[in-house]
Amino acid sequence: MFGPGIWRMKRFADSVPEIIDLQREINRLFSNVGQGATLDYPAVNVWEKDNSLVVTTELPGMDAENINISVTGATLTISGMSKADPIKEGETYLRQERELGSFQRSFQLPFQVDSKAVEAKYEKGVLKVSLPRQKEDLPKKIRINS
Repeated sequence: MFGPGIWRMKRFADSVPEIIDLQREINRLFSNVGQGATLDYPAVNVWEKDNSLVVTTELPGMDAENINISVTGATLTISGMSKADPIKEGETYLRQERELGSFQRSFQLPFQVDSKAVEAKYEKGVLKVSLPRQKEDLPKKIRINS
């Protein structure tokens, strides 16, 4: 009557840590459901400094030659191609989370940019683009005649 059932419970108890890990993973996967999760890649930071914009984005493992930047009016486009890390024969990915392949990200800037004066620097996997505001687009002081 109590033979095999007791042993099953013991085996179940041994698997409790794995079940808890599975529950944590499921909670992590569904933690953002219903929220507007961003799918834009690459993620960017943009801030204004001295009448220009500074845009930074992380592009790990890429060569600068594979990154393209263009500015048209008040639209900035960053595009490129990221390649997979080469793995040797007999090796297999266990987890692969980094974005691979081609990407393109365009977004509206808050003002017109002087495209001739745009500067870009790529160092340690971080792209930094400085976008100076067009002189014609700068705020002008209007003199009032009385």
